[in-house]
Amino acid sequence: MPTSDSPHGPWIALFGAFWLLWMLFICAVVVLTIVCYWRIASKAGYSGILSLLMLVPLVNIIMLVYFAFSEWPLERELRSPAAPTAAPPGTSVMPT
Repeated sequence: MPTSDSPHGPWIALFGAFWLLWMLFICAVVVLTIVCYWRIASKAGYSGILSLLMLVPLVNIIMLVYFAFSEWPLERELRSPAAPTAAPPGTSVMPT
């Protein structure tokens, strides 16, 4: 049974501090990853909540393949005939 004057005491404290810093780093990476996937899904026209599926093993691979090979809502909207067109160069966009 270890006592307070054990020679391993400093090493145990160092290991505990390292473990705590490592867990904080992992949490920061997970949050950054979710934010990045949220922005990608939103820019593609999907709901940002789909980024939470990237936390589920195997589902994250399926979602990544789905995002890569499906037609995005944004592409569908741009392809539709009712999509607004840009003003020709040299014309004013301000109403007269």
